[in-house]
Amino acid sequence: MADTAHRKTGVEGGVGLTALMVAAARAIETHRHDSLAQDAFAEHFVLAAPASAHWPVRIQQVPDGDANPLWGRFARYFGLRTRVLDDFLLRAAHAGGVRQVVLLGAGLDSRAFRLDWPPGCAVFEIDREGVLAFKDQVLGGLSATAKAARVPIPIDLRADWADALTDSGFDPGAPSVWLAEGLLFYLPVTAETYLVDTVDRLSAGGSALAYEVKLEKDLMEYRDSPLYTSTRHHIGIDLLTLFDGGPRPDSAGELSGKGWSASVHTPFEFTRRHGRGPLPEENDALAGNRWVFADKPPA
Repeated sequence: MADTAHRKTGVEGGVGLTALMVAAARAIETHRHDSLAQDAFAEHFVLAAPASAHWPVRIQQVPDGDANPLWGRFARYFGLRTRVLDDFLLRAAHAGGVRQVVLLGAGLDSRAFRLDWPPGCAVFEIDREGVLAFKDQVLGGLSATAKAARVPIPIDLRADWADALTDSGFDPGAPSVWLAEGLLFYLPVTAETYLVDTVDRLSAGGSALAYEVKLEKDLMEYRDSPLYTSTRHHIGIDLLTLFDGGPRPDSAGELSGKGWSASVHTPFEFTRRHGRGPLPEENDALAGNRWVFADKPPA
């Protein structure tokens, strides 16, 4: 039965389950009275997958509410991240005039459907075939209509995805905005380096990039962090077994060396800016998380 479900949804195990976890977090955020981000599609993904159909999609469904490390603090982190990256993409599209959006490891991202894109925008979604097929199945059942030209590209990011992107209509000669949300810490170092080099090579002047990294030298120091223990206990996801354990490259430094302007931020900066979200705590699994924003100057 489990194998059948896996083939049916493409999100039943490993990193695929984390996409459902983030979708549940976005659903919870959507239904908060002080919501930072709205994703009306998120709960439908959660309820459509057998592995997550019993998970909460509202904080009222969590017995200990916001005191729960997973569905309280961690989910609020994902809600904050969604808002910050939504703002980044829309700013690039509306103020920067960018018309190509590339979601690297798109997962169950529904930005092509829920954000107000300017006319002429194309959103390229790169992820594994099973994940994109599951997303299409759910969105199709809702008769959802994309607000931009959506281009799914079913390929593993550990493979040579650049040709698949350009073959799908992406124009390296035009400015683009790239997003790698919750992706790089699952990839081996070589894949991260290739990704950054490829983004640079395919980005015309005026392009932008946002991504998330973890800077801890030893992730296992946080194995007993409430976020990790709660995630293992409640939904059976051991994030530390999914993260790549190798030393991470200095991708922000590499981008700066290639002429990009890069800035590195803690999520807590945005908690203070928006007045909602996680703040530092003891034995904090979020301590090493950084959000990086980079711009390639116009030619």
